[in-house]
Amino acid sequence: MNKKDIENEVARFLIDRKEAAQAVKKTFEIMAAALKNGERVTVSGFGTFVPRINDARRRRHPATGEIIAVPPKKAVRFKASKNLTE
Repeated sequence: MNKKDIENEVARFLIDRKEAAQAVKKTFEIMAAALKNGERVTVSGFGTFVPRINDARRRRHPATGEIIAVPPKKAVRFKASKNLTE
């Protein structure tokens, strides 16, 4: 299921597809903004999105064998709710 599929499903309950697309877009924008601010986003019955920072590490370049420093980066972890996994 992709964003268009979600919009089509939401459109069944709203007046039209354009309104549904705006609602879905705004929902994802709000979730992304909260995650960028370091907040957890919990959707009851679905799961929780948790922002985290991956540690800096050293890796070996596969072609040259050179050691490369990989900087820390932000990532989002998703944990499915028990309702979703059952």
